[in-house]
Amino acid sequence: MTWLAPHEGRRWRPPVFSDATIKFRLLIKVLFMLPMRQTARMVANLLRMVGLDWPVPDFSTLCRRQKTLAVQVPFRRADGRTGR
Repeated sequence: MTWLAPHEGRRWRPPVFSDATIKFRLLIKVLFMLPMRQTARMVANLLRMVGLDWPVPDFSTLCRRQKTLAVQVPFRRADGRTGR
């Protein structure tokens, strides 16, 4: 997974974080039913536990970028059927 977005040579401010990074943080939010601001601390702690010193997308970045990304978490119900 690429954490930081590749530089594309755009004139304006390019994205700092890749789409995969934003999706990862949104996935953590959905899976643990956390408010968006609390996911920053959780993701930062997860990265620290595995020994990575990577920046974490802030609240503003997440709010802005989540509008263009869809995160789907497939799950299996207790009765064995799949759902979304």
